[in-house]
Amino acid sequence: MTRDQFVQQLAMMLRDLPRGTAADLNECMVAYWNGSELVFAFLCERGTDAIEEDFDIDDYVWEDWQPAFENWIASPVFSNRKEVLAWLSDAPPHEAGV
Repeated sequence: MTRDQFVQQLAMMLRDLPRGTAADLNECMVAYWNGSELVFAFLCERGTDAIEEDFDIDDYVWEDWQPAFENWIASPVFSNRKEVLAWLSDAPPHEAGV
C-alpha cells in the first residue's frame, strides 16, 4: 500500500462517519476529517489521551509507521472525540473565507 492509497482510503472512511469521529491509528496517533481534509495528530504523552499537535504524513512518517498503518486498515478502530467535535463546531463554514 502506498501513502496516497492509505490517505485516500482513510479519508473515505472518515467522511462517511459522524463528525468528531477519529481513527485511532495507534496508541499515540489519530486522524480525523475536518470537513475539507484529513488531519493527522499526535496524542499527549501525559496519558490524558488528548490531542497534542497535528502533523503531516510525509515520507519520513510513512516509512516509520507504514506497517502500523497497514495493520490499522486491516482492522480499523474509531472513537468519538469530544474535543474534535468541539473544534469542528467552533470552526467557521468552509466557504467563509471565499
